[in-house]
Amino acid sequence: MLLPYLHAGVIEAGCDEVGRGCLAGPVYAAAVILPPDFTNALLNDSKQLTERQRYELRPIIEREAIAWAVGVCDNHEIDRMNILRCSIEAMHRAIRGLKVRPEALLIDGNRFYRFEDLPHTTIVKGDGKMMSIAAASVLAKTYRDDYMKQIDQEFPQYNWKVNKGYPTRDHRAAIAASGPCHYHRMSFRLLPEADMQLTLDM
Repeated sequence: MLLPYLHAGVIEAGCDEVGRGCLAGPVYAAAVILPPDFTNALLNDSKQLTERQRYELRPIIEREAIAWAVGVCDNHEIDRMNILRCSIEAMHRAIRGLKVRPEALLIDGNRFYRFEDLPHTTIVKGDGKMMSIAAASVLAKTYRDDYMKQIDQEFPQYNWKVNKGYPTRDHRAAIAASGPCHYHRMSFRLLPEADMQLTLDM
């Protein structure tokens, strides 16, 4: 059962990110402020929902939220700054994009860098506990999936429309066969060392 808020009477923004473990593409984050009386029986951690359910929820969240925004850090920023810093920076960008300033932040996970003067609470597996974080997870996931489907048209050999850039067997096989492209995170271990060396020598 998802909780509508952590503290009554406080404007809370739930924040979550998607794409940390991917080999390619950006990390996306969302921040969502829901009305305290918001209810939706379908809403849950985006990983527990089907793709169809996530896309069914997105317009409902966008319509009924007090405010929402999405933030992005691309693969080049990830290579430059590291994935943890970029995950948090993407959340900061989403929070900065909110049209209503929150009074407190609810963050999925256990790591966060303070945003301006706002108090924050980190909640492990918060996307399965708090409505606003679950809503943020749905927006971050669907917007990132949209992007990966878009760049799949440019590089169909990696099958991003299906694997979304995650380290699946077919994705790694495509990297071994074609090498990485400019959307890949070069600071990540794209292939086991022997396979990567073989690709570089070809």
